[in-house]
Amino acid sequence: MDQDHDHMHMSPPPANSTGMSPMEMMMHMTFYWGKEAEILFSGWPGARSGMYALALIVVFVMGIIVEWLSYCRLIKPGSTHVAAGLVQTLLHAIRIGLAYMVMLALMSFNGGVFLVAVAGHAVGFLFFGSRVCRGSKMVSLEKTSDLP
Repeated sequence: MDQDHDHMHMSPPPANSTGMSPMEMMMHMTFYWGKEAEILFSGWPGARSGMYALALIVVFVMGIIVEWLSYCRLIKPGSTHVAAGLVQTLLHAIRIGLAYMVMLALMSFNGGVFLVAVAGHAVGFLFFGSRVCRGSKMVSLEKTSDLP
């Protein structure tokens, strides 16, 4: 009878290699507010306010860079088709890689990350894609970017 009694008590699940139990590692599936988040990398930014602020700045800047790459003109007129194609491919890969990094940051479901990601894209579009900085005349036949 004592043996049956011993089987009724279950020990907590073992900790994994990070020292966290499965319940502690559970991801948020809804938006939440707070500086204790895990954004892009395991354990980053952690519970430190300064690192959380840095993470928000990084996401904001990545959003701006994605928009800049969407509207930049770095290929010089007269470049060979091969050189222009290689530069376009490199720019496209960088733009998509950064856009995916912003998307992965958003998967933290942190409200602050969401706000700075949208703000970064908006500010980037304002400076590089809108008529505010490009002038009021936009000729529809003029190529506005190296990337489609």
